[in-house]
Amino acid sequence: MYLRRSFAASPLFARVAPFVIFLILTAAQGQFGESSRYWFYLAKTLVGAWLVWEMRRWVPEMRWALSWEAVAVGAGVFVLWVGLDPFYPKPGALLAKVGLGQWAGADATPWNPLAQFGGHSALAWLMIGTRLAGSSLVVPPLEEVFFRSFLYRYLARPDFLSVPLGKFFVWPFIATALVFGLEHQQWLAGILCGAAYQGLVIRKNRLGDAMTAHAITNFLLALWVVGRGQWQFW
Repeated sequence: MYLRRSFAASPLFARVAPFVIFLILTAAQGQFGESSRYWFYLAKTLVGAWLVWEMRRWVPEMRWALSWEAVAVGAGVFVLWVGLDPFYPKPGALLAKVGLGQWAGADATPWNPLAQFGGHSALAWLMIGTRLAGSSLVVPPLEEVFFRSFLYRYLARPDFLSVPLGKFFVWPFIATALVFGLEHQQWLAGILCGAAYQGLVIRKNRLGDAMTAHAITNFLLALWVVGRGQWQFW
């Protein structure tokens, strides 16, 4: 298989390509009608899970790890994500003020399968379950490998595999947190979140704790979204 051979031949490809493929599928959500937002999420979750499975042999640092620090950071980031939300403007709102809201999805309805497919629909709950599983089990390894294993170390030194995961570099730390934050509508919380996950990697000198913290954050956020109807976080 071409992808497997490419993973074996290039450590950079093994850490970057899965994330890029995932981003492309994310960008396709909603491009083929409102329901495509949900079907593409289902598709990208399945593809993402397959990519994680395929890359596991070639990305040895992608191993889950549990520690009290991971639990504390994961729960703390969730509280930060929800608690800060009312207190800073989002990109969509800022662009909407100058008539460019469509470029940031300011006019898009929240990602809400209950509204799209009906509150008693099995399909709606399939999509909710997919989102919960995807954000908790697929997104963390893909994003942590790209941001913490590849980008942070690559910004420190192009020969990124020679850079220890636990080594602190000021500008790569700041840049990686900024890029990670600006990937999200909740950009301020995202920047702080990226810094927290990166700090965890540096403290533990391994990637698995950040993967676990990321999974805990996203799992708690999913419970909050569904339980409280706070669909804007999805």
